[in-house]
Amino acid sequence: MTTDAPLVPSGASGPPAAPASVTGVFVRLKLSLLRNGLRQSGGRRAAYVASAVVVLLFAALQLIGLIALRGHAHVASLVVLLAAVLGLGWAVMPLFFPGGDETLDPTRLVMLPLRPRPLVRALLTSSLVGIGPLFTLCMFAGSVAAVAHGGAAYAVGVVGAVLALLVCVTLARAVAAANVRLLTSRKGRDLAVLSGLVVAVGAQLVNFGAQRLGSSGLEQLDPAAGVLRWVPPASAVGAMDAAGDGAYGTALAQLTLTAAALVLLLWVWARHLTRLMTTPDGSTVQGDTRPVRERGPSGLARLLPAGRTGTTMERTLRYVWRDPKTKAAWVTSLAIGLIVPVFNAWQGTGSVYFACFAAGMLGIQMYNQFGQDTSAFWMVALTISSTRDAYVELRARALALLLITLPYATLVTVLTTAMLDDWPALPETLGLSFALLGAMLATGAWTSARFPYSIPQEGYKNVAPGQVGLAWISIFGGMVGAALLCAPVIALTVWLNVSRGAAGLGWLLLPVGTVYGAALTLLGLRLAAPRTAARLPEILTAVSRG
Repeated sequence: MTTDAPLVPSGASGPPAAPASVTGVFVRLKLSLLRNGLRQSGGRRAAYVASAVVVLLFAALQLIGLIALRGHAHVASLVVLLAAVLGLGWAVMPLFFPGGDETLDPTRLVMLPLRPRPLVRALLTSSLVGIGPLFTLCMFAGSVAAVAHGGAAYAVGVVGAVLALLVCVTLARAVAAANVRLLTSRKGRDLAVLSGLVVAVGAQLVNFGAQRLGSSGLEQLDPAAGVLRWVPPASAVGAMDAAGDGAYGTALAQLTLTAAALVLLLWVWARHLTRLMTTPDGSTVQGDTRPVRERGPSGLARLLPAGRTGTTMERTLRYVWRDPKTKAAWVTSLAIGLIVPVFNAWQGTGSVYFACFAAGMLGIQMYNQFGQDTSAFWMVALTISSTRDAYVELRARALALLLITLPYATLVTVLTTAMLDDWPALPETLGLSFALLGAMLATGAWTSARFPYSIPQEGYKNVAPGQVGLAWISIFGGMVGAALLCAPVIALTVWLNVSRGAAGLGWLLLPVGTVYGAALTLLGLRLAAPRTAARLPEILTAVSRG
């Protein structure tokens, strides 16, 4: 905002009115955005209140827990690690949750006469209003209560807590400003959709870390904490610990490092704001109007079969790569299908048969194949005039899925087997995985034709209103059906493992499971093709509701 005094009409008496503080305006703007957002709907208000209660309860429990750890020999290592993890969370939060704060997008302020320094100051102050900063402040306050000993340590702790909080908030703002073009693009929406995966993977990592700490104690955190205590914002907590031990020079160096990091982040943030305010975006730059030359398939698409099969496979794979909802479903299945067997094997509590979880998670992607087309399914429907066309369409979609699922399921199985050092069970586990995958492809093709439903393109919901029942029947009914279809292979696996005369014959399950899974897939495609060809109008109506 310019510093010039406002113009006073001629004839007006008295001194000119003082300009309103930019910081105060932005704080009131933040509160207004929050208040108006809660007024939009009762559901949003209830969700916000529930999340606020959960976060505040967790913050209170965390504060009590840190106070209870006061006097523990390795509590300093714990709080240093917690500060580092909290700083990492603030850094990645804008990338995966850009819609959580409307003020994260500074391009909305381009038309206002604001200068970088007042804008940075105002945005930084308004960023301290919210549940996130309150939770962070509670964590640092608990760290002070758990670690500080003596007046000097408390003084350093108070200064360090303020600096650490400012570093966390400024880090989030700098990351958001540096990636604002990404966050407002299709790739940014992809990251937002993948936020659920980040939470799921993070929960698994936290669970694994808690189990390891519970079994071996906090002393194993000392090596990592020795490095992280020199990395802001954890260096502010390390300064408090050093001051408590009488190492005032070390404490001063760590506080100085935290303050230097804050100054550097503010400079980076201001520089990105200046660039955003002065650089034109794609909407104001004339695009390339040169005609696009016609060209054939390029890259890996040239390796696909010719005709309808190759075209359908390429379209399906492009959905996986480009469509946010489809990409999120695939990445989630790939991650969870690897995490469950590998983490259990890592902890020594798993079984090699947990590797079948990967095949099950990936087989789910065959369900509701037409839902990802949404209203564009009419173009697919126009090309299907017979049962043969429907069969080729479904077969090509299954082949596209197999390009990813077969090597991935094999990789997870081999990795789990290697971690458990149970190589004799590898052939039978692979055979069981392939049989399960074939059964899920078969039931997925049939339920795609019988119980299609729409996937909304906007928002976080994966099912259109009024079609939740169809989704439950399609997915869970298909999974139960796939398990029943795999019953012969499961029974054969059990018999080979309990029968004394069948010792050493487990390798037979690999060819048996592979052939059985392939036969189930072909049978399911054959049964689903006539139903698909006969229900094209009903399928189009169902998938177009989103």
